[in-house]
Amino acid sequence: MLRLTASNSAVIFPAKIAVVSANSAVLYCITMATEEAEGARKALIIWIIFCAAAACAFAFFYMRSSIELARKTSDWNASELELENQIGNLNQSLSVATTENASLTSAYAAEKERNDSFEGRISGIADTVGTLQKLSETDPELLAKYSKVYFLNENYIPSSLSPIPSQYLEDPSRKLQIHSGALPFFARLMGAAEDDNIDLKVASAYRSFGQQAALKESYEVTYGSGANAFSADQGYSEHQLGTTLDFITSKQGGSLSGFDKTPAYAWLLDNAYKYGFILSYPEGNSYYEYEPWHWRFVGIKLATDLHNEKKNFYDLDQRDIDAYLVNIFDN
Repeated sequence: MLRLTASNSAVIFPAKIAVVSANSAVLYCITMATEEAEGARKALIIWIIFCAAAACAFAFFYMRSSIELARKTSDWNASELELENQIGNLNQSLSVATTENASLTSAYAAEKERNDSFEGRISGIADTVGTLQKLSETDPELLAKYSKVYFLNENYIPSSLSPIPSQYLEDPSRKLQIHSGALPFFARLMGAAEDDNIDLKVASAYRSFGQQAALKESYEVTYGSGANAFSADQGYSEHQLGTTLDFITSKQGGSLSGFDKTPAYAWLLDNAYKYGFILSYPEGNSYYEYEPWHWRFVGIKLATDLHNEKKNFYDLDQRDIDAYLVNIFDN
């Protein structure tokens, strides 16, 4: 910054002017003394004295102003130096504060990352616990591959059964039941079929171990060993799970034969998966004869995957099927 200084010439210069002026005036007076009258000389002397006094006064005030300016300049320079020192101290403090802030920000970010990671682990544990809880409350038999693979003993009964509304039955006088967990999905399926003007009814639903035994016995009386091609032994029937239905139309006169030629069958092929139902025994399966009326509830997720991938339930490995158990009653 600019530093102001006071020079001694500021004091000496006016004094020199005053002395020169006085000397010149004196010489002039001497010269004019012989030519002028006494009165003129006196007037001139007075004028010279006045000029000399004015010059001295000017020199005095100029010198005084210069001294004052020098003092104020010194004070200003001192103030400026102090201000620069203060600015330097503030810059240093700001630098320290910036460094501390960066350190704190880094520490906060690290701590937040640890907390987020911990929350993620807690959430994962909670999800796992929730899944395990859900699995513990879900019947593992619901997605087992029965029909000559797994066996349901005579004491197995679904955890909860609900009556099927009579308007959905081929014979409204019968009392048919379905697994309570599958009932809402079944009701939506029937409602959607009705909206599409599809004639669809239920001919058979849950059958107990004893009912299946009696049915198989009646088939054997009529068809002999040939009954094994289309009827499961007791303990191997999907109907005992309470999640399987035999569909029919009101125009078939109670006979399941020919169901695959009806609009209802075509509608089920296109829509049943949306409500969690699959065709258990399609054409070409290795378990039973083709049964277009026999549909099993396996949950929307599994039914949708089977539909999209054009796979059959019984062609999957049981371990792959079990992965869907936790979602069987999810909408």
